[in-house]
Amino acid sequence: MARATKVIRNFYRDSVSLMQLSSTFAKLPGVEQASAIMASPNNISLLKEAGLLAATVEAGANDLLIALQGNAEALDAALAAAESALKQPAPTAGHGTSRAIAPRSLEMGLGDMIEANLALISTPGEYAAAEAFKALRLGLNVMLFSDNVALQDEIALKRFARDRDLIVMGPDCGTAIINGIPLAFANVVTRGTIGVVAASGTGLQQVTCLIDRWGHGISQAIGTGSHDLHKDVGGITMLQSLTALAADRSTSVIVLISKPPAPEVAEHVLEAADKTGKPVVVNFLGADPARIRRANVFPADTLEDAAAAAVALAEGRTPDTGRPPVFSRPIPSTFAAGQRYIRGLYSGGTFCYEASLLLKKGLGRIYSNTPVEPADRLHDVWTSREHTVIDLGDDLFTRGRPHPMIDHRLRNERILKEAADPQVAVILLDIVLGYGSHPDPAGELAPVLHQATGSAKKAGRQLAVIGFVCGTASDPQDLSKQEDTLRSAGMILVESNAQAVRMAAAAVMAGQAGASS
Repeated sequence: MARATKVIRNFYRDSVSLMQLSSTFAKLPGVEQASAIMASPNNISLLKEAGLLAATVEAGANDLLIALQGNAEALDAALAAAESALKQPAPTAGHGTSRAIAPRSLEMGLGDMIEANLALISTPGEYAAAEAFKALRLGLNVMLFSDNVALQDEIALKRFARDRDLIVMGPDCGTAIINGIPLAFANVVTRGTIGVVAASGTGLQQVTCLIDRWGHGISQAIGTGSHDLHKDVGGITMLQSLTALAADRSTSVIVLISKPPAPEVAEHVLEAADKTGKPVVVNFLGADPARIRRANVFPADTLEDAAAAAVALAEGRTPDTGRPPVFSRPIPSTFAAGQRYIRGLYSGGTFCYEASLLLKKGLGRIYSNTPVEPADRLHDVWTSREHTVIDLGDDLFTRGRPHPMIDHRLRNERILKEAADPQVAVILLDIVLGYGSHPDPAGELAPVLHQATGSAKKAGRQLAVIGFVCGTASDPQDLSKQEDTLRSAGMILVESNAQAVRMAAAAVMAGQAGASS
């Protein structure tokens, strides 16, 4: 494989735009792999680790770097096409319409939008904290999409904001819905009376989408960033959000979502939740429900349970989170001898972690790159073993590549690899819609699903592909069309990650029971 690079000086794009550009460039003729990044030292280092850079590149953090790998004869033309696409002027509103100068600083942006009170920051992590402090000093709340921000900087930012009655969502905050406006990776949901606070982007998406699907709506959905419930951060943003939603007249029910918090932080958050005067549903994945329950606090085992409990409370009903799973169609279990394992290939980290928790209860050890137990860590993330669930959005997979919600090539390759394993019975998938995600994920997946199930059938095996679509009817990808395409490709669709995981486990256990009888 040949490699080629191009540096475009003083040409900034945010990280979501860069991921989308990388996906677009990867589809150019002769290109096998593509990455568009801001040329910070950390990003250049990641590209070298990914094998996309062989030589030193003279570039700075404000320069855009395009790196391509593929057919040597095609790369020069591909680079030229990529550069040309980047430099196309934005369309104007019509003949003779002048184009406003794009703001080049927070101050310029605030000058154009004097009533704005929120800044979304998506710069390389080493510069993000400084930009966030600038925004806070201008009186703006901050959504900090950037990751790789030092923990001490996060603590300083959140304390600074709290002292000024402002809020910092993030760092590493990928999802929020504020006053009905989806921010970053988020879905279009109905406005309503349920407020959500989440340290997980895909967790927030799953809960808000299910609430929308079941006829209710969201008042506010606030992301805290993945480290907010770290013992040193202390849950500052979650506590501020609880206070805000408790005072919000349009919010009647509150939902809290996180992977396991630090115990002392969890206790502080739960005490605050109980004092809001409103019912609060808490989904701390893997936590003991008995340690969560309070007079006004309702534990939920799964993201689906959290959404169902919130809807019940909004309707004046008592939540029932002990419901046994009900499957709307027969569980696939006609597997060939030796087919016994589940392989989960997730684009959402929280979905992957939830799957590990649920599968572990019935199947024992579940290998993962984000395991529930340290002993279950998958040491070679490129090769599954026994029951395996993978978070393909982990840094190990996204170095030099777009996130799998944007670019499906890596997951498609992994689907075919898992389908070729004669021991695999079920492949688990999540499909995430909304702003920021691929415009047609089902269209990308369907041909691969046909190929995977078809090759298994030729080998005398049945391969079950089970999953769910995290999205709403108002999302730009068209939920019903996406689901129809996936069903036509042979995928078994259910409403939630929890349902998909439980169906997969039931299918494998039924197949094993049939083989032993």
